[in-house]
Amino acid sequence: MRCKILLHILALGFFLTRCNKNESSLEGTTLLVDYPSGSALSHIGNRIYLAGDDASTMLVMDEHFAVIGKVRVAQGNEQRIRKKIKQDLEAMAVLRTGKKTSLLLIGSGSLAPYRNFCQLILPGSPYKSTYNLGAFYQRLQQQGIQQVNIEGATAIPGGILLASRGSKGFPRNHLVFTGTSFYQQPDSASFSIIRVGTNTDTAVFNGISGLDYAKGSDKLLMTVSTENTYNSFSDGSIGKSYLWIINDITTRRRISHINPDKVIDLDKLDARFQGHKIESVCILKETREELLLALAADDDKGQTLLFRLRLKK
Repeated sequence: MRCKILLHILALGFFLTRCNKNESSLEGTTLLVDYPSGSALSHIGNRIYLAGDDASTMLVMDEHFAVIGKVRVAQGNEQRIRKKIKQDLEAMAVLRTGKKTSLLLIGSGSLAPYRNFCQLILPGSPYKSTYNLGAFYQRLQQQGIQQVNIEGATAIPGGILLASRGSKGFPRNHLVFTGTSFYQQPDSASFSIIRVGTNTDTAVFNGISGLDYAKGSDKLLMTVSTENTYNSFSDGSIGKSYLWIINDITTRRRISHINPDKVIDLDKLDARFQGHKIESVCILKETREELLLALAADDDKGQTLLFRLRLKK
């Protein structure tokens, strides 16, 4: 009898251990009280780069969110740039060409001409190049993205993937597949557009706010949030945030519509996500079993909150 009880206890312990191994978990948060509007994240080596949509500098951090440097991305001495003239740097992608690794920091295009520019930055170098994306954004509008609002970007095999966030006034999210050097030929670079999600209910519309690509598993990760705004220019009250995952993304670039294969309600995953609008995601590490993620939230009050999330596949 004692042996049977012991076996039941061991089996229960094994079951609970397996369950815990299959659960995702939030490992911690870091509040940056003096950095406004964190909107774009990228990871290179052991460094994390964070840009804010109205911040004059980009932060360089270690993998535990300790700030170790800054890169100026706007002229002037203002820490926070006025809304009417800000570049709205909402998206960032890591570009690798040969032995060179660069960061492409992209303006949203939601207000011309201020938000129609991107910057190519070489980490560790004081030099950067600026490109005008006005012609490219006009072409996107002509192909059906009436309110261009680029909030996510990531490199994938064969090119760049951009995400244009919708709003209650234009409740449509889009992915844009284009070439790695599209910013150098904005009036001729080829692209294709995919509609993301089928829900167009203006009361609960979820807009894409960030992207990253998991090359080990060919997954596209998207941060998605609700916000009470009817256009791509104004801010609105903060709602809920989600993580959407699309599998086998490189094989699905020629379709016209796509839905996420998995939806994670971040508020339900951990109460510390509640009341925060998640703006971006980047992958810090990928193994066969899990992804270690960094996420950024903007509180619209001049602070940025960072999350470290372990996500089981």
